[in-house]
Amino acid sequence: MGYAEKMAAMKTILILVLEIFLSGAVHAAEPMILTSPDFRPGDYIDRKFTCQGANTAPRLEFVNIPDEAKTLVLIVHDPDAPSGGWTHWVVFNIDPSKFEINASEFPGTDGKNDFGDKGWGGPCPPSGTHHYVFNGYALDIRLDLKEGAARSAIEKAMSGHVLAKAELIALYEKF
Repeated sequence: MGYAEKMAAMKTILILVLEIFLSGAVHAAEPMILTSPDFRPGDYIDRKFTCQGANTAPRLEFVNIPDEAKTLVLIVHDPDAPSGGWTHWVVFNIDPSKFEINASEFPGTDGKNDFGDKGWGGPCPPSGTHHYVFNGYALDIRLDLKEGAARSAIEKAMSGHVLAKAELIALYEKF
């Protein structure tokens, strides 16, 4: 095969690859993202979302949810707590089509936080700056758990069913 023939074959292969790519048959999956219009990643969370304010949950949005997702899970915890970690919010069976979470329109089932309650328990660190880690998960199943389920039961039930994970971190210090 001569140089001209090799170049023609390469051109044909490139055209086929380009057609496949442009048709959408091959595409790079975008990672799932958890974001908030109330704070940016790494910023201090507003006092109104804490025990020193109204203690209302910040708004959250899931972006790039996998098409196969049957449900979403949200777990918010403070790894800096003196106890070694503190769960502030657990929500499961969030409808993926309801990708926004806020205090007034709640699209999921509440688990139990470490305050012993359901729902949001805002930051209230005893001292110093703490990290608040918001973890979002897309699952390929709906969890067969009752309202008020513990974080450990939710994590056990979702094991092996996570399609995608996203993380958002905020900070807070009482003053």
